[in-house]
Order: sequence, then structure tokens, then C-alpha cells
Amino acid sequence: MPYRRYFSEMDGMTSTKDEVSLKKRKRDDDGSEILIVKPSKTDASSESCLDEPVDLRSVQHEIIKYGSSPLPVKHFDPDTTEPLSSGLKNLEELLAWKISEASPFNVASVPRASRQPPYASKQLRTLVCHDMMGGYLEDRFIQGTEVEAPYAFYHWSLIDIFNYFTHQMVTIPPACWTNAAHRHGVLSLGTFITEWTDGAVMCEKFLADEEAYRAVADKLVHISHYHGFDGWLVNIENGLSATAVKNMPLFLRYLTDQMHERVPGSVVIWYDSVLKDGSLKWQNELNDENRVFFEACDGFFTNYNWTEQSLEHMKTLSAVQNRQVDIFVGVDVFARGDVVGGKFETNKALSLLRKHGFSTAIFAPGWVYECHEKAEFRNNQDKFWGLLTDLLYFHRPSALLPFVSTFCQGFGKSFYRNGQVELQKNWFNLSAQELQPFYYKEQVEGDGWVRTRGCPEDAWSGGSSLLIEGIIPAGLSKICARIFSLHVPLATRTFVSFVYRPSEGVSVSLELKMADAALCSHTNTEDISTSSVVPVALREDHELVKQFIQSCGVWRPDGWTKRCFQLELSGCALRDICVNITRDGPPKDTTFTCRVGEIMVLDSESLLVSPPSMQNICISDIVWQRAMANAGSDSSAPVTKDATKLHLNATLQWNYPSQLVRCFRVHWRRLRGPDPRVPPGPLVPVGRSYSGLYRVVDLVVPDAPVLIELVVEPVTREGFSVPESHWGRRALSYTEGHA
Repeated sequence: MPYRRYFSEMDGMTSTKDEVSLKKRKRDDDGSEILIVKPSKTDASSESCLDEPVDLRSVQHEIIKYGSSPLPVKHFDPDTTEPLSSGLKNLEELLAWKISEASPFNVASVPRASRQPPYASKQLRTLVCHDMMGGYLEDRFIQGTEVEAPYAFYHWSLIDIFNYFTHQMVTIPPACWTNAAHRHGVLSLGTFITEWTDGAVMCEKFLADEEAYRAVADKLVHISHYHGFDGWLVNIENGLSATAVKNMPLFLRYLTDQMHERVPGSVVIWYDSVLKDGSLKWQNELNDENRVFFEACDGFFTNYNWTEQSLEHMKTLSAVQNRQVDIFVGVDVFARGDVVGGKFETNKALSLLRKHGFSTAIFAPGWVYECHEKAEFRNNQDKFWGLLTDLLYFHRPSALLPFVSTFCQGFGKSFYRNGQVELQKNWFNLSAQELQPFYYKEQVEGDGWVRTRGCPEDAWSGGSSLLIEGIIPAGLSKICARIFSLHVPLATRTFVSFVYRPSEGVSVSLELKMADAALCSHTNTEDISTSSVVPVALREDHELVKQFIQSCGVWRPDGWTKRCFQLELSGCALRDICVNITRDGPPKDTTFTCRVGEIMVLDSESLLVSPPSMQNICISDIVWQRAMANAGSDSSAPVTKDATKLHLNATLQWNYPSQLVRCFRVHWRRLRGPDPRVPPGPLVPVGRSYSGLYRVVDLVVPDAPVLIELVVEPVTREGFSVPESHWGRRALSYTEGHA
């Protein structure tokens, strides 16, 4: 049976060119038909497959051709076609950079959240320079990867700027880091660095005159704007000629001004290296020899070998007046050279910096990962930042409802959904990181203590839960653990859900603290003070609870307790979320644990609003591959067509309001073929996306001729299931090309 007629008879579709596909085709040399798929672009000035009119009932037809991947190896793995993050190695690559050739996969999908206090306030700041084992490690895999013990960061409330650092000339932060930073109101910076002899040569070229340095600055601005991050650390680690050093402040000022214009809220920071005469000589302070660079940009990052005398001297400089908050004094966590503190004594350096009123740049905190057992990473990271907590200035995210956190840290041993294991293997993807709580340990009365930490051993959603543990001392009846500080204006009718699993012998309640308490009134609560309320749980037969459970989809708590509340409020904003752990029995030292799986605060009216449907989905950049069905079991076995399986690699792109979703789940299923007597297959999970793009990689599909369907399921920010009728779908048929 001819292939085209085979599908026409089964699916009622005609085989005319206009009705079958709206995409352009050409004839190969042998006369076979090849689909021409244009690469996806996210920039408004670039062409996108979503810009083309698509009949959602149509089938995209493909003629299978084999060969090496035509996708650029800079952005895609040459073997798997998996999308990768990367930087630019030299000046030639930078000047040749074009939006039309950039990777849309490495574009941040999370806008930077508002925060209190705002970055522009005079509160002292903390910059983290990540410098992790050369960079672009497991985090280079944009869609995540399988790794047992990855490096991650989650103490976001303690920092203001995250700088992704490598020794490539232009470091573009992987989108997952920018997404995680932005979710917490933290700026994400790339790095522009020149070093050694090659760096000096590049500087002489791009600082030769105004036209040259403006060309480089314009490219850096376009790169930051396109990829969605917030500025640059400029690090010139080589000497400069008289002409180059004269033009460097002009380059900095032009870059800074253009960044401010194109990327609101962005910053450009200069690293302490070159002097005004062009010599490379680290000063470990701001002084008259290097202040010309500080005066041309937003901030100054000192080298690490400073002394208290350095701090005292800087305070006397006229250039520092009214800008002391813009001086980031460097602290090397590895403690290399003659430095103050470092390692688990970094708090010694921070104590001096706070004494003298300077911001700080913490360099290479990945020391807790690189120099210790990977299995102890979480404990060591919590210990390191716990020693600094009282010396850092925290900020609180400011956002509109809904407020949701499942405490997922962006990695785990399994992936959970509604308390059930959905994927049982190690995984890492910082784009999946949820808003993070406070992680700390503190002593209370007598022998009592309380600690909060991320725990991957069990979770409600994602890869980890929040574990609250400690001892309620005999002299107290309860312990209150503050887990969030934020600013979220609440609705008149606010719905709250709380998922937790306590140990025996204790009771758990949620305490919400309100801002502007004098203007805030509330009902359906037990008053604790003028600023705090403990909401009263709704009955399971309450209409809102039933609607909530229906929206959540599959519902098997299996040991988890889920409580729902409704607050009737006026003029209130949520400021703190606390969990109260109360002893049930007689007064005595009581050990407890309480695992918190999810906290959600939303407008009650939103439970009655239907989510939108996905309007469009397109398939592009298809690559077909054959792989051995028993690869790895017997490498000496001859490879024949019958012993191989067909693999599909393709890019999916769709439109859907990003502010409404937590993620997208991608599925596929066989609709028809190759045997017409076999009924359609079930939906099979493929992966998750945290943007409007997904690269299907190494998907084993049936041999041709077959009709399959690729499906994209939105998952709302609340984790609610969207009706299947609202999912995005695209059918794909394929047949083998002529030999």
C-alpha cells in the first residue's frame, strides 16, 4: 500500500501538498522529498516556526534521511543533539556573534523578581562569584542531566548578585542559573575576561579606538539582552598599552550606559587588576591608581589580599563617598595567599567588612563541594552559609499571588509528583528549583534546638522537601521555625494549602505574619498577636477544598497530611511564614521531625478560573539516527538494520503564558502503524521543559511507516493538572527515504 494513501485512508486526510503540510519542501538529487525546517528563534526580529500559519489538524510529514547532525556543535551535542550552554572563546567569536545564530534554548525564562529592599537601596550587598571547576559542567546541559552529586546553590536570600565565572573570554551564564537567581530577585552576571599574552593582544584590538570598543560593548549588551541576564563582571588580567588604558574607562562607561538603557536594573562591575598606567598590579583595595575604572561603572571587586588597614584607607577616599556600598571586597573561600579568613573561617573576613561598612564578593564558595566528600555537600554548604548568616543582609522576594514552593532545590535522587515517585533516578536541573526557604540551625531555651535543611529522601513534588528537626525543651511547649520572609499582597479571600508529615508526639500548625498589621483585618483565624494569625483548617467537604483537590489531579497522599485554609482579609500583605511544632505530651525534652512538602498561598477566586489552551506547537530541526537495540551488551555483534532501532531527535516549540506555569510535561504516543491492526498506544513521558522549547533527544520510535503524536502538557504554577483538551499536540508521520 502506498505510504501517502495508507495514512489518508486511516485518518481521512488528503495527500495534496497544500492540505498535508504548509511547510516548504524541495527535491533531493534522487527525487525524494525533504522537509526544510527553519531553526527556532525567540527574538522578535527573528523568524520562528510559530509565526507560520498551522492547521492543528494537519500532519507534518517527514522523509527519513540519515547522517551527521547539521545543528551547530557550539549549541548542540554532536552525537545526541542535546542543547548545551557555552561561552565565546575569543574576540573573533564575540564580534561574529549574531542573534540569528544564538541558541534560543539558553535564554532565561524567569524574569527577575522584585525584592525588598530593592537592589538600588543603600543596604550592603553580597556578590557570589561561582568559579566552579572551570564552569560549564553538569549545568551546561540546558534540559538537565543525570548526576548523582551535582553542585548547586540555594541560599539565595543571603546574596544580591550571582556571577557565573569561567576563563573563556565571554562567559554566558547557563539559563538554569539565571532562572534560579531571578526567581529569588538576584541579579545574574556573565564574565568578560582577558588574560595572559592572548588577552593583551585582544585588548589592543578592541581598545584601539572608539569604533572598536563600541563594537565589543554593543555585542556584550546584545548577548546579555538576548540571553536574559543582568550584566557583566569585567576582568582584565593583562597589561594595557597607553592607548588601550586610555580607552578602557571610555569602554566601561559606554558599556555601562548601554546596559542600563537596554537591560533595566543591570550592573557592570570592574575587577581590581589593571592600574591607570596600564600595568597589571592587583591593589587589594580601591585607590587613586585604579579609581578611574570604578568611576566609569557600577561597582568595584577588590582582589583578596587586603588588610584591615586597606579597609580604613578606602573609607578616606573621595571616590568612595556615597558609593561605599558599590565596593565589593573580595574574599577567597579557598584562602589562597595572605588573606583574612576563608574556608570555614570566612566569617572572620565578613566580620571586618561589616565593621567597616563594605559590600563583599565571595569568591569560589564551591570549595565546600570541590574539597569535601560530595555525599556531604548539603551539610557542608549549610554549615558554610550558616556561619555567615548573621553577617549578611538578607532580602525578601516581593511578588503577587500565587505564592508556591515545594522546596525543590533543582536536583534529587528521584522526581516526585503529589507525593509519588514519577521518575526514579538522579537528576539535576536548576530551572526546576523552587523558591527557597531559610536554611539554618539555632539554639533555643536549655538543650532545645531547631534546624531546617533540604532532604532528598522523600518529597511531595520535585526532588526534595524541607526537613524541620530539633528538640523541644522541657521548658517550652512549642518551637516556631520561620521558613520564609517575603512580601506578598493578599487577596480579600486567600486560600492556603499546607502539606507536611510530622513525627509522632507533636502537632503542627502554620503561622502567617502580616505586614502593615495596623491596616490589616482578618477573620476565620485564631489571633496570636496583632501581626500573626494561625488559620483554621477547612473541612474536607468545603466547596473550595473539593475544587482544590479536583484541580490537583491524582490524589494519593500516602502518609502526608494536607490542610487547606481560607483567610478573609483586608489590606494585608504576607511577610513571614512559620511552622509551629507543639509537643502533645507532658513537659520533657522532645525530639521531633517535620517534613514539609509544599506551601501554597493563592487567591480563592483563581480556583474557579480555567487555564488557557495551548494555541500552537511546531516541530523543527529533526535528526534521525539508528542505534543498536542491544548497545553495550555485545559490542562484537554485527550491526544490521534489523538489529537497530530508530531514534527521533527534534525541537518542539509552543506559545503559552510563562507566568502561569511551573513546567511543561512532554509526551509522545503512536497513533497508527506500522501494523494497521494494532490500536493506538498510550501516552509515554519524554521529559520536562521550563520554557517554550524542548529538544526531544534519542526518542526510540517505531520503524516507518508510522504516525505518532508529540504532546505538551502545561502544569500550572500551583501544580494543577490542565485538562487534556487544553494540551498542545502535533502529529508527525514519517517514511524511509529511497536508498
